[in-house]
Amino acid sequence: MTITVRPARSSDAEALGRMGAALVRQHHDFDRERFMLPEDVEDGYRWWLGKELKAKEAVVLVAERDGEVVGYVYGRVEARDWATLRDRCGGFHDIWVDEKARGSGAGRMLAEALVRRFAELGVPRVILMSATKNEGAQRFFAKLGWRPTMVEMTRETSGSES
Repeated sequence: MTITVRPARSSDAEALGRMGAALVRQHHDFDRERFMLPEDVEDGYRWWLGKELKAKEAVVLVAERDGEVVGYVYGRVEARDWATLRDRCGGFHDIWVDEKARGSGAGRMLAEALVRRFAELGVPRVILMSATKNEGAQRFFAKLGWRPTMVEMTRETSGSES
């Protein structure tokens, strides 16, 4: 039951859509006002990551065990951004490991592979955000050497969007 990490392929679309949708649902459950949950979330995520597979700035990797995709990680090279006071970096956007593969080292392998790929792309640092309520993810990243640098705060306006 060896875990291997490799670049995602278009043939991984079903697994990527399923896992991306699970990640979206988890975040929506954390805060239903902050995190969207479209009706077609699996199709949407399948489309999004499929598009990102073709982008030279994007990195999408999967963890495989016995030929089955059990996790993925997604990041993107981000340009300097004066609005956020952020220099060019690797934006670590998603990581998901199926419940049945948690504790196998797949998450660590995916995270470290993403950081290595960003280093190969010449970015000086990798930045991620974690939902405030996702304390497990925060502990995981702290064990891998990440440090907190920002806190996002959200407030709804009095207007509503349909």
